[in-house]
Amino acid sequence: MTESETHRGGFGTHGGESGAFIERAFRERIVLVGVALSGREPTRTGADLDELAQLVDTAGADEVGRLVQRRRAPDPSTYIGKGKADEILALCERVDADTVVFDDELSPAQQFNLEKILGRTAIDRTAVILDIFAQNASSQEGQAQVELAQLRYRLPRLRRGRGFSQQAGGIGTRGPGETQLEVDRRRIQRRIHKLEAQLQDIAKNRGVQSRSRRRSAQSAVAIVGYTNAGKSTLLNRLTDSGVLVQDRLFATLDAATRRLDLPGGERVLLTDTVGFIQKLPHQLVEAFRSTLDVVAEADLLLHIVDASGPDPDAHIAAVRRVLREIGAAAVPELLVYNKCDRLAGRGILPGVNKGAVMVSAATGEGTDKLLAAVADELRSDGIIVELRVPYARGEVLAAVQRAGHVLATDPDEQGYRVQARLDAASASRLSEWVVG
Repeated sequence: MTESETHRGGFGTHGGESGAFIERAFRERIVLVGVALSGREPTRTGADLDELAQLVDTAGADEVGRLVQRRRAPDPSTYIGKGKADEILALCERVDADTVVFDDELSPAQQFNLEKILGRTAIDRTAVILDIFAQNASSQEGQAQVELAQLRYRLPRLRRGRGFSQQAGGIGTRGPGETQLEVDRRRIQRRIHKLEAQLQDIAKNRGVQSRSRRRSAQSAVAIVGYTNAGKSTLLNRLTDSGVLVQDRLFATLDAATRRLDLPGGERVLLTDTVGFIQKLPHQLVEAFRSTLDVVAEADLLLHIVDASGPDPDAHIAAVRRVLREIGAAAVPELLVYNKCDRLAGRGILPGVNKGAVMVSAATGEGTDKLLAAVADELRSDGIIVELRVPYARGEVLAAVQRAGHVLATDPDEQGYRVQARLDAASASRLSEWVVG
């Protein structure tokens, strides 16, 4: 038995299909590895490794060393090259590391070759993020989405086993039988198909809810942003809801929707969504696509940015990359710089975009301006119409107030003459009362 088969670690004795990529019965000792490819700023690689260290800590392990290599292109067999792999092995033995985590995704062949050289588990950023998602998923949908992403990641990484199934071959069926690898692969594929069908049913139900919302003419606002930017704290601040808030990466995986009253009386639906991150695994984007549909179908995105973070512009770019991937790039966006209370006299950041709003979800500073900006954004695409509503039809007047922004209300002998800004759908729905 080789050292790699006995060494504790995420894919060692305690790992595999038990659920976690990082073993949490103890605090694994982790060595981080980053590769600065040609044309990439070395400082960017360092910042990515700092973030990877945060991810590893969130997953329940400790960084005990790191190594950075500069290369023109990744090595096809080991990503870093045999010489650098030997250097990592020496570092691991010196610090007694259990696992090596690479900042970029490894191919199944690269991972296999590295584990043979290193004698211990080698995983990548994708595996760590999947592990954190598995810890935090609480709803039935969230757990199904995470499991689907994990299985899609694991399927091409199954190792060839030495055993055979019960089909050992008899009269008329002689042959080598079915390897355990084939059994495992088929079992995982069946589970993937079952989870995909389950999530499709959930997506259909969400589509019915979306059509119902559209008929009610309520606007939808989605909160998006980098992980741990303060999205859930802002939702709680604006709607007095009790959504779980933790100062850790990916604390929120399940979308939460609350009603929000804007200045002027409009009521909108405000939805908190899963946070994004640099190099967000494609498996997760695909698995969470049904949840992320709420972002693509929103009328407005509140893009929350941690103003006190080390590189807000890089976080903005990472979020916008994911928005493009899920088909939400065309949805109107309002940038909201959060945590301004932590700026400690630094003032407005030099890179703050024109039209952005500065807030502190923790203290409430700037939230009045934010609500006014949201109302203005939602009204900007509306049309101004005049309606005549009889005094006896108070429910129609209430519907106008819910659907848009009432600019003026003047009573006369026949009822109320109402001037309001409405979107096209609401104006059509209330056309019976429109006079100008």
